[in-house]
Amino acid sequence: MTMTGEERGGAGRDGPLWWGQRRGAALDVGLGVVSAAECGFEGVAFAHDAGLPTAVGVLVGVLVGSALVARRRWPIAVVLLGIAITPAAMGFLLGVVGLYTLAASEAPKRITAVLGSMSLAGTFVVTYFRTRGDIEGEHFLVIVLSVFMAVALTVPPVLFGLYVGARRRLMESLQERADSLERELSLLADRAEERAEWARTEERTRIAREMHDVVAHRVSLMVVHAAALEVVAVKDPAKAVRNAVLVGDMGRQALTELREMLGVLRASSQAPAPAPALVALVGTLEEGPSLGELEALVGQSRAAGMVVEFEVHGDPAGYPAEVEQTAYRVVQEALTNCHKHAPGARVVVRLAHRSGEVAAQVENGPCGADGVEPGLPSGGNGLLGMRERVLGLGGVFVSGPTDGGGFKVSAVLPGERVPGLG
Repeated sequence: MTMTGEERGGAGRDGPLWWGQRRGAALDVGLGVVSAAECGFEGVAFAHDAGLPTAVGVLVGVLVGSALVARRRWPIAVVLLGIAITPAAMGFLLGVVGLYTLAASEAPKRITAVLGSMSLAGTFVVTYFRTRGDIEGEHFLVIVLSVFMAVALTVPPVLFGLYVGARRRLMESLQERADSLERELSLLADRAEERAEWARTEERTRIAREMHDVVAHRVSLMVVHAAALEVVAVKDPAKAVRNAVLVGDMGRQALTELREMLGVLRASSQAPAPAPALVALVGTLEEGPSLGELEALVGQSRAAGMVVEFEVHGDPAGYPAEVEQTAYRVVQEALTNCHKHAPGARVVVRLAHRSGEVAAQVENGPCGADGVEPGLPSGGNGLLGMRERVLGLGGVFVSGPTDGGGFKVSAVLPGERVPGLG
């Protein structure tokens, strides 16, 4: 069984039996009726020449012509039947349409060539012997006429069928490519949406981490100084005044930084393109502090009453801005945690410049005997944020309790930007 391209696939199939579409079935039935009528008419002459009853000749013709209905289902069989009845001088429509259908189908081209050659030879022989007696003395004319009839009834339907079949296969290939491209585009769109959503989530996380690091430290110091005011307000008014001034300064700084961040967020939300706005926002947030400001950061904690030692080892080198900012934020968040959870403890901040890397460590001892926790809220995101920052740059982050009852936070960062990270 060899089927044409119209019958392949089940999509859009609404025809009976082997037909893919109803109009194809109607066309084949119509061709079958016409072919049956033609062969039935030609069967009269066939019966007369063969010495058979006329009814038998007509019946044979009708049955042979009706085979054209199955041309899509069995094109090879239809062509073979057309070749077989060529000597009976019937089935011209059967032969022409059969050859066209076979050439347009997916049958191997060598089969089409063999059957086409057989039909050509058969038509030539039958035409030659039938016209030889009618045109006496004109042998050359008989040959020319036989060749013309053989070529006219064989070559055009084969060539046209090959063209239609090639065109159909080309259209199907283009349709398959279009469908494949559409699926790929849909997949790419889904992936792009996933990447965009991941990027938005990542940027929101980074923004939240920046706001936490910038604001939480100053607010924590403000709470510490406010708690100290309650203790020294009566005993040492001068110190109370200094603490009040510090609280005011830190509050103003915190409000200024918060206002700047909210201003960037508001501007980015009004931008027509959210992705560039997020990039601009992150770029603004990343214009943060450097390692040179650690001394001032430690001084703020000292001013709040914390005993802090600051040690620097090695010669400073030029680091990327994100490396210096990450090291600063690690120390800042660690000091904030010391204010929250280790009041009165002795704290040591170490900064080491090594070959190709910089290390920051904050270690606190146990709480002091008179240390009272200021009751600062903790969201549990401080250590997580530090770890994300350090790992995002390809560094190493370690935190945990010490043998002496304190707590230690260590971060080692590469001295250069790591491609693909951060």
